[in-house]
Amino acid sequence: MPVKPLKVELLARTPDALALIYAAFRQCYHAGFVADMWPRLLSGEVDREAQADFVRKVLESGHDSPIEHASFTFAVEGISRACSHQIVRHRIASYSQQSQRYVDGSDMDFILPPAIAKIPEARERFEAFMDEVGAAYRDLKAILEAHGRKEKSKEDARFVLPQAAETKIVMTMNCRALLHFFHLRCCLRAQWEIRALAEAMLAICKAELPAIFATAGAKCEALGFCPESPRFACGKYPTRAEQAQNREALD
Repeated sequence: MPVKPLKVELLARTPDALALIYAAFRQCYHAGFVADMWPRLLSGEVDREAQADFVRKVLESGHDSPIEHASFTFAVEGISRACSHQIVRHRIASYSQQSQRYVDGSDMDFILPPAIAKIPEARERFEAFMDEVGAAYRDLKAILEAHGRKEKSKEDARFVLPQAAETKIVMTMNCRALLHFFHLRCCLRAQWEIRALAEAMLAICKAELPAIFATAGAKCEALGFCPESPRFACGKYPTRAEQAQNREALD
């Protein structure tokens, strides 16, 4: 049962996403029918940089609902069940996750937390427990099969599998949901594993659609201050109160 590294790949994204978002924004302010300009957008008659500049300016005003028309689909492996439980709390998304009812966990891969990995005795105990879990799963599966559960044995034996068990998931989020995901999960207060996932996804989004994601990230990156209370602030940015004090000092 080896340690599994994180891997994130882009499976698909909305074709002509920038043009689509531009068209959606323009329809909000345009008296005509935006479909009439669609061929011009696709042909490049309306310069792509002009489209991107328009989209960026409208986003800066706080109008962001039209970016929901574009979405990204990722394939992810090398995350724990503890991480996937956090991911699916983002409800404006679609998920297809590897099932422990149907996939045999006898040789389960697992995720090793860095804090445990760097302490030899902690790592030794952790990996020993993973071996114990694997043995218990295989024993239970064999016992259940011997008592007639057959193909159903996996759905009962899985109850011993830990949160460290590696899982794979396909996830689709629209751009607005992704921005929210990055606001929360790129924050230094986010758990290390989901933060690593969010940062990998963000790097892909920035490369694919910079007009939307060039400045995306933790909330503090967009706000210029930390919205958390002083107790939870990491110090990267001033808190809201500190920012107000700084402004007063400048005045």
